[in-house]
Amino acid sequence: MQFSRRTFPVLSLLWLLQFSAASAAEPTGDASVVEKTPGLIAFWTFGEEPGQPRVSTGGDAKHPLAEEGGEVARAAGGPYSGYSAHFQGRQYFRIPHAELGALDIHGNYAQVSMFAVVRLDEMKKGVTIAGIWNEGEGKGDDKGVRQYAILLNMPAYGGSRQLVPHISAEGGVTRRADGSPFPWCADYAASVSQVPTAEWVTLGFTYDGQYIRAYYNGVMEARELDPKKDRREDRYFTSEGPDGGSRGMNPYYHGRGIFTYEAEKHAESKPSGPADFTVGARYAVGSILSETLKGRMGGLAVFNRALTDAEMKQLHESAGVSKLSSTTYP
Repeated sequence: MQFSRRTFPVLSLLWLLQFSAASAAEPTGDASVVEKTPGLIAFWTFGEEPGQPRVSTGGDAKHPLAEEGGEVARAAGGPYSGYSAHFQGRQYFRIPHAELGALDIHGNYAQVSMFAVVRLDEMKKGVTIAGIWNEGEGKGDDKGVRQYAILLNMPAYGGSRQLVPHISAEGGVTRRADGSPFPWCADYAASVSQVPTAEWVTLGFTYDGQYIRAYYNGVMEARELDPKKDRREDRYFTSEGPDGGSRGMNPYYHGRGIFTYEAEKHAESKPSGPADFTVGARYAVGSILSETLKGRMGGLAVFNRALTDAEMKQLHESAGVSKLSSTTYP
């Protein structure tokens, strides 16, 4: 076969595009580590093209994430599939509550762990990673149907720009021992490290029925409560913890379990019904798009037990974020 001079640039371009596509799909991590971790309910690697449900692996059932608000872009570069979901602040994923199956973790003795690999484009107040979390209309609204979630940058109670995993026992606002309410849900741990932008990191938490523990890049960063600095001078934080003491910051004491929605009991007090599982957005301050994610997510996993420190470290190492951050993709 003979080629003209014009043919070579075209062939070179095609070869370059093919090479780029192949290299872009090369994972930096090891998905089998996540898949083999006991208690796995669902694990998303975000390798699917836009317009397709993102389907989980692991566990006893598939959990397809449906796009909401339009297509979620697929970006080159990711720890487990070679790709990641790229959120632009207007689109997100959702699983209706009726289809949650084992993801609907709740009850007085429930345990849960979550793990995510993310790269933020922007740090907004209250950034949503994922969870079952509906806050209702805003400050003082007790109609919320919260369960568990990974959130970021909650400065109200000492979580400015930090990882702040939440657990709710009430669904609505947090209440002190005497029943008096806070204006918000105040039950969350807070990491020491601030979560950066433009850098791949892993975020995770565990809840063992007693304590919430936040893990930044695989490490549970121990953080003692500083009531004044952390804006947690209320007696709820300082003297309603174990043995009448502090609840701490990381780990944070929350020994009241995870909210259970009961239709007969909550029909009037929580008319929206139970919350969906959402990724990249949550219903807050009267809008699903008020505190959305702008950035990439390369992996997300949910477990029905509290993972150990060693297991969370293994999950972090399985993502290969240092290699991912050092690789240039088109």
